[in-house]
Parts: sequence; structure tokens; C-alpha cells
Amino acid sequence: QVQLVESGGGLVQAGGSLRLSCAASGRTWIIHLMGWFRQAPGKEREFVAANRLSGDSTYYADSVRGRFTISRDNVKNTVYLQMNSLKPEDTAVYYCAAADRYYGGSFDSPRTYDYWGQGTQATVSS
Repeated sequence: QVQLVESGGGLVQAGGSLRLSCAASGRTWIIHLMGWFRQAPGKEREFVAANRLSGDSTYYADSVRGRFTISRDNVKNTVYLQMNSLKPEDTAVYYCAAADRYYGGSFDSPRTYDYWGQGTQATVSS
């Protein structure tokens, strides 16, 4: 099993920045793909960014590409989401997720992921 704990959410004005962290523990060596998703009130959970550990490929949703950056620290077993130029529409609960197998494709589907964190709230005021 893998446990994921997010932190770093908060309230920021439009144009500001936040950095989210996701600390993984347990059987971290089985993780092949890490992702960030978000869910705003009344909306479905949507893909934000992902990092494939083998080859270090990164993937982004069109809505955040160029503003958000996913990265990881293998020593700390932590994945980060640096969010810059934030907009009010980025307001959501942000979830970290991990997949213990990944063969390509569907990095943006919640069904690909086996483990989820509890979420952290990010609020962007206008």
C-alpha cells in the first residue's frame, strides 16, 4: 500500500503562486506514475499534471500548461506542483494520486490511479 499526504494549499490573489506538496510513504517503490487532479464545487474531478517516473516524462492539461510545473524529489519521496499566474478558475481541491502500474496512455484518467491523497484546498481570489 501507498499513502499520500498533500499540503501547501491556501488563499492567494489572482496572479500569485502556490506550491503544493505530496509526500508518499509505504511501498513507494511500486509507484510508476504520479498525478495531480483537482475538483471544484459542482464539477467533476479533472486532470492537472502527471509525471511518469521511468523516463521522467511530464504531462499537463491545456488549461495549466505554461503556468504549472510538476516535479519530484526522489530522496524525499515527494511530488510538487508549482502553480504560477493563478486564476480564480484554478480554485479547487487538489488531489495527489499514484499508479502502481502504467503502460502508457490514459495518464489523465482518474481510473488509471490506485492511490489518492485527502486533498488540499487552493483558493484564488480575484
